[in-house]
Amino acid sequence: MNSLSAGPGGRFIGSAADRPAVTRLRRTRWQLTALITAITATSLIVLGLVAATIDSRSRDHAIDNSLDRVVTGLYRAVDLPPGEDVIDLSQIENDALANGETAVMIVSSDGDGKWTESYAHLRSWLPKDDGAAGLADDAVFAGETVFRDGFDNMGRPVRIAATPISWEDSRVQAVVIAGTNPGLWDRDRALLIWGLVVGGVTLVALSAVAGHVLSGRSMRHAMVMVEEQERFLGDAAHELRTPLTTLRLVTEPRERAAQDNQRALTDARALGDRMERIVAGLLARARMQAGVTTMEKVQLLLDQLTESVVEEFPQANIVVTAHPTVVVGDPGLLSLAVRNLIENAIVHGAVNRVAPIEVHVADGRVSVRDHGAGINPQLSSNPFQRGVSGGRGSGIGLALVAWIADLHGGGASMEPAAGGGTIVSIALPLPALGHS
Repeated sequence: MNSLSAGPGGRFIGSAADRPAVTRLRRTRWQLTALITAITATSLIVLGLVAATIDSRSRDHAIDNSLDRVVTGLYRAVDLPPGEDVIDLSQIENDALANGETAVMIVSSDGDGKWTESYAHLRSWLPKDDGAAGLADDAVFAGETVFRDGFDNMGRPVRIAATPISWEDSRVQAVVIAGTNPGLWDRDRALLIWGLVVGGVTLVALSAVAGHVLSGRSMRHAMVMVEEQERFLGDAAHELRTPLTTLRLVTEPRERAAQDNQRALTDARALGDRMERIVAGLLARARMQAGVTTMEKVQLLLDQLTESVVEEFPQANIVVTAHPTVVVGDPGLLSLAVRNLIENAIVHGAVNRVAPIEVHVADGRVSVRDHGAGINPQLSSNPFQRGVSGGRGSGIGLALVAWIADLHGGGASMEPAAGGGTIVSIALPLPALGHS
């Protein structure tokens, strides 16, 4: 049969990087990944800002409530004995509110506008003297508890509350000041910010990976369709080039004898039939792989199907040995496979035109032997790979044979024949006894 070589058909579909359609699909995949990542990042940023704002307001409200509870509780513990101008803090010293985790300071004034520190707990967490005095003035002026954001002795941000105390018939005034733990204030906000940043970055990275994977999976079918489209176009162009060129030569206008005209018409008809079979085979594969059509599964006599295909080659020297064998499959596809086997044997067995093409059918197997040059051992170990040929074709015919056999759950094989030539076979599974 044929000595195998890598034909030009193998160049129809280049590497993925060289194919514009695949490049566009990959670019679209990255664009989808970027879009998903951008949407996720934007959503997380908005949600993070909203969460930070809500947390800040909630935290401020909770802190103000805590400070108000301290200054209000200590308000009742500060007393001014009748006729005295010095406040009594004896109850403050043993009060849990004045000795807890909240900074406390009590300042007093005899009405001269100068404030004197009378009691302090965790003084470093509260503003310096001038800041404390200004806060006391604000509280007295407002006549109620006031809340301010300020800085402690070390410049750290703190939340401060101050409530004024006054007595009838006395110029003495006092102000209870309470402040938050600045370290707790900074740590809680830092933990929230870092949590939002780390969590957001992690979610964005995960969404990018998930988006890239999902977009790749969604485009996998499109990639297959692009490959099949390119393969169909390449196969059609290559397979039809030779018969079209030959047809043009056969039908070229020139003076001929009547016998030559008849021969030209016969050759043209044969070439037309061949092109029709080529197109039918390529379309059948393309439609099947695109999901437009499905394989028909019917019980058929493989020997009769083979004999009917052989009748399509009246000029060829073909000897058929057929035994009744029943298989389940698609008649059109199996006819195409047998036809390609015979055409392949005719083309590559032309080395010895006197010797017949031998076709043997039995037990779900169709074997076609030619008496050609045999298999070239230097070439591909897979003669059914698309693009591998013996130099007179593209190798598409045998690739279709292998595809059809595989589609039916069988296989295709090629082996050297004893005495010269090659045997190419397709083997199909026999139906179960209940289907025979």
